[in-house]
Amino acid sequence: MNNGYFRAVAAVPAVTPADPAANLKAIKSLLTAIRSEVPGVDLVVMPELCITGYTCADLFHNSNLLQAADAAVADLAMCPEARNLTLVIGAPVTVDGQLYNCAVVLRNGPLCSIPKTYLPNYNEFYERRWFNSAPAGNMPPVEYAGFEHVPFGSNLLFECSGVKVGAEICEDLWAPVTPGTHAALAGAEVVVNLSASDDLIGKYSYLTDLVKGQSARALCGYVYASAGYGESSTDLVFDGKAIIAENGTILARNRRWTRSAQYVAADIDIAAISRDRMHLGTFAECRRRQEGEAYRTVGSGFVNEAALHGWKLMRAINPMPFVPSDSEHLAERCEEIIHIQAAGLSKRLDCTGTRSLVVGISGGLDSTLALLVAVRAFDSLGLDRSGIYGVTMPGFGTTDRTYNNALQLMRALGVTIRKIPIAKAVMQHFSDIGHDPQVHDVTYENSQARERTQILMDLANRVGGMVLGTGDLSELALGWATYNGDHMSMYGVNASVPKTLVRHLTRYFAMTTDDELCRRTLLDIIDTPVSPELLPADSEGKIAQKTEDLVGPYELHDFFLYYILRYGFTTERIRMMAVAAFEGRYSEEVIDKWLAVFVRRFFRQQFKRSCLPDGPKVGSVCLSPRGDWRMPSDASSAAFEL
Repeated sequence: MNNGYFRAVAAVPAVTPADPAANLKAIKSLLTAIRSEVPGVDLVVMPELCITGYTCADLFHNSNLLQAADAAVADLAMCPEARNLTLVIGAPVTVDGQLYNCAVVLRNGPLCSIPKTYLPNYNEFYERRWFNSAPAGNMPPVEYAGFEHVPFGSNLLFECSGVKVGAEICEDLWAPVTPGTHAALAGAEVVVNLSASDDLIGKYSYLTDLVKGQSARALCGYVYASAGYGESSTDLVFDGKAIIAENGTILARNRRWTRSAQYVAADIDIAAISRDRMHLGTFAECRRRQEGEAYRTVGSGFVNEAALHGWKLMRAINPMPFVPSDSEHLAERCEEIIHIQAAGLSKRLDCTGTRSLVVGISGGLDSTLALLVAVRAFDSLGLDRSGIYGVTMPGFGTTDRTYNNALQLMRALGVTIRKIPIAKAVMQHFSDIGHDPQVHDVTYENSQARERTQILMDLANRVGGMVLGTGDLSELALGWATYNGDHMSMYGVNASVPKTLVRHLTRYFAMTTDDELCRRTLLDIIDTPVSPELLPADSEGKIAQKTEDLVGPYELHDFFLYYILRYGFTTERIRMMAVAAFEGRYSEEVIDKWLAVFVRRFFRQQFKRSCLPDGPKVGSVCLSPRGDWRMPSDASSAAFEL
């Protein structure tokens, strides 16, 4: 394991039924390829009964086959190809005159043998004809394949590179309560499944759902390897499935129906699994309620130091974790988020009897999304859109581009437009407090933000409405808002929507509207640099104050935010992940710079988050002081800095 990542391989060798020597050779060849192509591998999992072939039928009760299988396991356990590698293979194991279908764990010798619990004996399966179901609990150590004192039993875990691993075999996964579930509750962070599942119409899709679901329910990594080419086709056909999942997500899967051996590799995030098990009390409560026979862990303390040389993360990391990577799910996600935002606002309007909304419209992304959600909420309630007061408040830094976009958007949406310039009022305020307007400092900027908020609040009072907040999750994380200025409202629909997602939601509206003016305006707003427009424009009348030049790229900050809040990862680990996710886009030096800025601002600006207005939660990451995030405003950031 490296930096919390556990590298697993699901491998499918070609087999020859009833020929353990040939299968041994095939397994060694595949191991050689894996070792050369997958540096730093922690665990390799191969299919059920791959030493003999799954389809040997009555030959399983033949001593020639069983002795040859034992000899092949003895050879494999000590061969150079498997040295210092944790390998799980399927083999028949005889104990006290009874035959068991087992997951045999090898690491410089047999580590343990875990028998199959649930034996299918219906339709095309006849396993009870040859094998016995796992006895309850653990038996005394057995002699196996020429080795003495080999742990044997269904209540065994084995440790691999500091990670606890449990095993189940094929049908075990299909049981209502699986052995893998018990193993996970006993501490296994990874569950392996050795399978020989034949292919039928629709079975692969169903099986994939089972694997995803099991990894999600048990909060674990799941490594599945199933028999493929070479198994007998007398009655069944095997497609060779290799799948690696983690907490409901498929990390890797192979292309089935190949004639040659193959494998897939992926890095399972043990740190994320551990965090979720700690954070989600349901897992620990289930563990307490389901406590049964004690599990025993074997093989502790082994770390293959040589495997860490040349290690590079073997896992795709989405640089925008708040945004689905495929267009189909992005549209679905956008619609769901908009429904949540609009439903929350509708409920607030309904329960207060309010029929008017006041929204400050700057021509930027956040206020645009808030206005679009407001329109959706009014339409759902059957309210006239004229009850939405869109207020544009040009100031010292307002450009023609943003001003015109604000007006065009409001016209296209049919809301009531109010134009209230703030320069005169702010200049009077400067005079009142003795501030030189030529000094463009924080007083110069925040006075404008607070003047705008005062206008919105007072206008809301006059029309009997409420002020709709526009600030987003990214700004809350960075504290990029004026305290008691744009920081405050009566309901904040964007409060748990990060900036990277705001952009995609706005684009979704643009792509789904039938109004051409609205579409063109939205697309131009998306292309406009993010800015509070509190400093005067440049000599060409363009935006001079660009937020991302000052606090850093929002895509980096959203990445940092997600992994700090969602998983509580260390700053060093987040840095490593960011380097991998943004390779070719940001240098390590740039990532270090903005990560330091994020940590500093996140800690120092907590006081702004402690008094946030209400707003709907739309995803797993939220900064509401009433729900998801409680933190002292004077907490030290020292332990979180690089």
